Amino acid sequence: MDGEDEWEDDEEVMDNATQCPACDDMTAHEILKEKKIGDGADFMVRCENCQHVHTVQFRPPPAVHLPFILTEGPSSERVVLVIDADEEFVVGDVFEEAEKLWGVHQIELTNGQHGTSAIATDIARITALRTDMVRVKMTLTRGEESKSTVTVVPQETTFTASHLMDFEGETWRIRAIHTGSGRTLRGTVKAPDIKRMYLHEPPKGEHFVPRTPRERRQAWKEGKLGHNPNPERPKELIKKGVKPNNKPNRSKKKRK
Repeated sequence: MDGEDEWEDDEEVMDNATQCPACDDMTAHEILKEKKIGDGADFMVRCENCQHVHTVQFRPPPAVHLPFILTEGPSSERVVLVIDADEEFVVGDVFEEAEKLWGVHQIELTNGQHGTSAIATDIARITALRTDMVRVKMTLTRGEESKSTVTVVPQETTFTASHLMDFEGETWRIRAIHTGSGRTLRGTVKAPDIKRMYLHEPPKGEHFVPRTPRERRQAWKEGKLGHNPNPERPKELIKKGVKPNNKPNRSKKKRK
């Protein structure tokens, strides 16, 4: 590690570094004159090491028109972007287009094969998926009826099973989250990792009020009491000074 630190300390930063034909090395240069040539330029420079004056030509790489298939959920759009010919694309790279972020999903080469990376001139088409937003599939259950739908959320969004969430103006309870490897009834899952969420209409107190401790315990097991972790009857519903009598009432006969 000490050797690496010493090498970093000794590293020299050169201004306008380019190959000097006289020194036959990469050296710093002073720009003496600049002449625009099309989209590029010719620079007259002087080597700061040997004072040799020479001309350096700078020409930007030619542009290519590369087709992209941008996929967002169930819809796809074909666009053609102007790319530098020497630009390299790698599967997983993220780029911005139309104020949205896209991830390179598939690279189709000019020879008909697919690759994980390639230069723009060797690419026939790129398929990209939107990455800054995620479509989460959901199943909504109300009574005996269920329907499938989706919600679009930022990719950093998380959902927690058993919690409440608002969707289209209504409040639902996340009954379970399916991640592909199994279901969770309590855990928190990131939106990109969710295969499907199962939502139930939350219970409404005015529609169901347990009357006995046994009924309350059963309702708690069925999820009708929501987040209440205590299946017993609340203390505020028990009259003060009244103790439950669970013993059977036995009458004694007096002997004559």
